[in-house]
Amino acid sequence: MNIWVTEIWRAWRASVRRPGFLLLATGVLALGIGATVAVTTLIGNTLWRPLPVPHPEQLMVLGQLSDSGHPGGISPHEYQYLDKLDGVTSLGLERPGSTVNIAGAGTPAQVPVIYIDRGMLPALGLQPVLGRNFDVREDRPHGPPAVILGHGFWQRSYGGDTRVIGRSLRVEGLPRTIVGVLPAGFNTVLGPGDVILPTALPPASREYSHNGTVAIARLASGADIAAVSARVDARERAMYRDMAMGGNWQKPRFGAGDLVSTVQRDARPMLLLFLASALLVLLIALVNLTNLMLLRALSRNHDAAVRSALGASLPRLMLPALGEGLLVGGVGALLGMAFAVIGLTLLQGFIPAEWLWGGRLRIGAAAWVLAFGVGLLGALLAAVLALWRSRSATTVDELREGGRSGIGLRSGRLGRVLVVAQVALAAVLLCAAGVFMHGLYDASQLRLGFADDHVLTFDLAPVQARYPDVAAVHDLSQRLVQQLQSIPGVTDATATTNLPASNGMVGQLQTSPHTPDGREFVSQYHGIGEGFFGLFAIPLLEGRGFTSGDVRGSEPVAIVSKDLADKYYDGRAVGKMVEVPSTGDEFRPVRIVGVVGETYQRGPLQPMQPVLYVPLAQMPDPVMTIIRNMEPLRFALRGHGNPMDWQAGVRRVLAEVAPEQPIANLRDMRGIVRQTTQNARLSLWLIGLFATLALMLAAAGLYAVMAVAVAAREREFGVRMALGAAPRRLLGLVLRGGLIQIAAGLAIGVAIALGASHALAVLLMTLLGRSNAFDPAVVLGVCATLAATGLLACLWPAVRAARVQPMRALRGE
Repeated sequence: MNIWVTEIWRAWRASVRRPGFLLLATGVLALGIGATVAVTTLIGNTLWRPLPVPHPEQLMVLGQLSDSGHPGGISPHEYQYLDKLDGVTSLGLERPGSTVNIAGAGTPAQVPVIYIDRGMLPALGLQPVLGRNFDVREDRPHGPPAVILGHGFWQRSYGGDTRVIGRSLRVEGLPRTIVGVLPAGFNTVLGPGDVILPTALPPASREYSHNGTVAIARLASGADIAAVSARVDARERAMYRDMAMGGNWQKPRFGAGDLVSTVQRDARPMLLLFLASALLVLLIALVNLTNLMLLRALSRNHDAAVRSALGASLPRLMLPALGEGLLVGGVGALLGMAFAVIGLTLLQGFIPAEWLWGGRLRIGAAAWVLAFGVGLLGALLAAVLALWRSRSATTVDELREGGRSGIGLRSGRLGRVLVVAQVALAAVLLCAAGVFMHGLYDASQLRLGFADDHVLTFDLAPVQARYPDVAAVHDLSQRLVQQLQSIPGVTDATATTNLPASNGMVGQLQTSPHTPDGREFVSQYHGIGEGFFGLFAIPLLEGRGFTSGDVRGSEPVAIVSKDLADKYYDGRAVGKMVEVPSTGDEFRPVRIVGVVGETYQRGPLQPMQPVLYVPLAQMPDPVMTIIRNMEPLRFALRGHGNPMDWQAGVRRVLAEVAPEQPIANLRDMRGIVRQTTQNARLSLWLIGLFATLALMLAAAGLYAVMAVAVAAREREFGVRMALGAAPRRLLGLVLRGGLIQIAAGLAIGVAIALGASHALAVLLMTLLGRSNAFDPAVVLGVCATLAATGLLACLWPAVRAARVQPMRALRGE
């Protein structure tokens, strides 16, 4: 045993004294381990992290099925038909809110709000940490005003005071009694919400719009989710059949789906793409490490032959290589964990909060086990494979050649195969990264249909007790707009329910307007103030814009986007009538007076959607109430200079016009547009990083193989030079050998990338809104990049071959 320890210790000392190989091998391994640990930690904190609720596997989402078969939103009217459903123990409803104005908990502010009914907490299996749930009366229209506090808000605003129950909090200007404080897990499931209000649905709601409303149910023990899904569909189809909907209207399909899978549906493809990329980098690193270990083993063959001739056993001959493998594996694992920690720290601010269920990225014990397991096992396997391949020559051969026989002859075939494999894997990653980069570049060059430069925006939710209807909201917005235009540097200002682009909800309402031939459709429904189109430079293509005369009491008017006019009015929409929402289930006719250009409402990565604009002053009160519950009003200012310099002026104007009215999200419009591509840019950054690592590893592997091969063939090159071979011929000989390996790897890699183009097309559609995964320009660019990188990796060994001195090379003969 002491002999084994001694041999391993000597191998370690030899590696440390000449650290070049140790640094290269551990660095290569650390890059692969770091990428893999970072991605698996990210996945472990998202896809594998359980919800902080009892038995999360029993939670389901009930709703209308999308084209892909996943349940989505549900209307309050549809929800009420799911009461006492077999196989369900409890059922709850969530209506997303935006912000509400609060006072009485420090400085007046806008805070995020969530609306739930009294069944939501039992469905989630959660109990308030203080107080109670909403009761029956509080969850009815005009019931006792109550509010439940989110856990984080309770900690921040009340310092965790347990005597908060029973106090009053002014929400939208009206006092509400604090009846409970939720556990932290609630916001982890349903998203951020500082205050929670009851949905207060009427007993027989006639509201058919989904608008992000979600029903969550808890599956009974032993119940089958497929059976529950069928019952949900049967209930809703019976409801629509009883409504006797006529015409060509297509009844939707309903069903149930697992809550966790539904929530993670958008994140899953990207995370799996990251995992595949990281595993490719790890595989390239292990191939590279095997190559380096092979070259290292071949360089020891003469020493091993001498020791074998002196009677050393096979295990003792293997110990130096195995000991060095242990050292490389351990140091590579430690260095890889350091890379992973640094990478995750940098990534923390870019990961969408909903991916992490509201938590933070944490490296657990499993990550350390993975790092050291991969590092030690990979390095030892590489060492064993290298020893096996390097033992093909006899001891006599090694002693006769003086240690100069085998490297060039026997390492060539396996070394070239490993290099080809590295280039092929790098080509796959580079092709994927190139397609994403090209798609994101095309999106960045796309005209959004509006101008986003020199524009400052902010959110303002008029306090409902002071501004209860459209007239009051319009009056406030007009006074604010007039004063905002007086800020130095500001030339235009306007108010709207929706900005031309948004990364969050965009207030889409199911308008179901009727076209002249009786067709129905769904469009975005935006209320805008005068000057909106001019401020955002949205062109008026036909008809007129809104004027100061388009107020309540005048003829109701609307303006539509060009894509809506072309699709539903054959390009002749001006003067036609369209029906827009008036109350929860009624519509009113309005006249189309203009057509404007299309805009990308959700940014350049999502398709355009038809938009129907109405004057802010003419919006019906019930519709305004729905929109105010979803989103605040948005104000926009345009002028000269840096928009962020106008913030002080905005706060001054607000203090003069509405002293107790808080605002939020003072932002540059260009920042909002950038947020619409945040997920795609994150994906591109990570895949690009993995591709760069793959390129570096492939180049390092090719350089190592070519450098050792040139050193092993020094006598051959000396003989060629002595017989009259020109230096440029030797240079070309080495370069040609390297380029043949690169070409073979490129051919294999491009073929694999083309074979995987279908899966890549699905991801492209999810992230970039495009499905063309085969891009000839990208393929050519990848081939050129890898060829140039490989050529540079081969160049110095080739120059060394061309500089061989014949007398020095032949002196040993």
